[in-house]
Amino acid sequence: MSDNMVVFSGTANETLSRSVAEALGISLGKVEISKFSDGELFVKLDENVRGVDVFIVQPTLPGQDSLMQLFLLLDAANRASASRVTAVMPYFGYARQDRKDQPRVSLAAKLVANLITTAGADRVLAMDLHAAQIQGFFDIPVDHLYASPVFMEFFEGLDLSDFVVVAPDLGSVKMARAYANKLGTPLAIVEKRRPHANAAEVMNVIGMSEVEGRNLLMIDDMIDTGGTLIRAAEVLKEVGAKDIYACATHAVLSGGALEKLEDSAISKIVVTDTFPARRQSDKLQILSIAGLFADAILRIHRSESISSLFDW
Repeated sequence: MSDNMVVFSGTANETLSRSVAEALGISLGKVEISKFSDGELFVKLDENVRGVDVFIVQPTLPGQDSLMQLFLLLDAANRASASRVTAVMPYFGYARQDRKDQPRVSLAAKLVANLITTAGADRVLAMDLHAAQIQGFFDIPVDHLYASPVFMEFFEGLDLSDFVVVAPDLGSVKMARAYANKLGTPLAIVEKRRPHANAAEVMNVIGMSEVEGRNLLMIDDMIDTGGTLIRAAEVLKEVGAKDIYACATHAVLSGGALEKLEDSAISKIVVTDTFPARRQSDKLQILSIAGLFADAILRIHRSESISSLFDW
C-alpha cells in the first residue's frame, strides 16, 4: 500500500470507516473531533497530509453534525496542503430534494453539492444516489458506486427459480428492471400515489399475474419510514404473493420504521451498512459494502478505472 494515501473518518459511521481501512490494509488517519460547550464543532487532523492523497469517509446522515464534520474535514485537509481530497459518502443526505416540484422550495441536493465543493473536495465517491442526475449537481468528478454486486452475491445463495422482482414504486423501476434482467426473473411494478411527504398510497399492481403464487423480491435504494414497502407488501399479499423479501442500499429506518417492518408482511429485509444500525432484528440482514469502497478508493488513488466495479 502506498504511504502517499490516508483515509480519515468522521463520526457518522466509524464502524464502516474502520472496515474500509481494514480492507485497504491500513489504519485510519488520526483525527480529533470535539465540541465546544456551545456545540460548535472543532476538527483537527493529527498527522501530516502535505502532498498526500486524502480520502474522508463521512456519510451525511440526518442532523447537521455529519455535514459540518465533512465540511470541516475537507477544509482542514486542504489547508494542510493535501494533494487531492476525496469526499467518500456512502450515503448522500438531502438527495431526495433534487428538483423543484413545488413553488418556493429549495433545491437542497444542489446546495449540498455546492457546499461540498466549496469546502474543498476535489472528487466525490458515493453509492446509490437517490437520483442519478445528482452527479450533475457537482462541478467536480463523481464516482457513483452501486451496491448491486454485494446484493447479487447474497442472492446467489437463494433459490430464485420461483422469484419475481418487484419495483415498489415507479421511481425504482429502472433499478428493479436491472436486477430482474440479471437474475432472469419477471418484473412487476407497484404503482402508488404519494399524497404528501413520507406517506404512500398504493394504487395498482402492474404484472399481477406474475405475482400470484410466487416469491417476491422488492428493490429500492433506501428505506426511510418503511411506508412504501409495507403498503406494497400488503397489496402484493392480497393478490396472492408468497414470501416477500425487501432489498435496499440505505437503511435509514427513521422513527419506528424497524418495528413496523417487523410486524409487516415482509419476510426478510436485506440492506447494507452505509447507514449505522440502530438495533438488530431477526428480519434484518446487513451486508457490508466496505470491500467495494476500499476497491474504489484504491483504484482512484492509482488513477485506475473503476468501471469494472459496475459490471455485475
